[in-house]
Amino acid sequence: MYVSKLQVTYDGGQHCTALQETKGKTVTIGRGEEFSPWELVGAGLAGCMFWSMDTSARLNKLNISGARVEVVISMLPMRIQGIDLTFTMPGNLSAPDRANLERAAEMCPIKRSIHTDIPISVRFNYPE
Repeated sequence: MYVSKLQVTYDGGQHCTALQETKGKTVTIGRGEEFSPWELVGAGLAGCMFWSMDTSARLNKLNISGARVEVVISMLPMRIQGIDLTFTMPGNLSAPDRANLERAAEMCPIKRSIHTDIPISVRFNYPE
């Protein structure tokens, strides 16, 4: 089992600083000047899906560098209503490679942990 430990300090004025002590990395969380908490959920989900795809890509000797994802988070008062992700992948991937990468994205632990009440839409674009 992997355990990640963060220290989050409330800085006042709806701003926080999160520190990952082992790495010495920080991220500022705030009202709009920085990433909002729900934007970090979307970024974490997208990063996790890329991480899962990269694991599959490396096993199959594929390079997905340069792939991008647009993340749209729909909000209701006090809750995330839905998350839409549109991936733009490299165009040099075969149909079987595309299917493997898309399956790998679905295995992302964060995606599998978000409650089913929050719809997550995932689309893949492959330029020719």
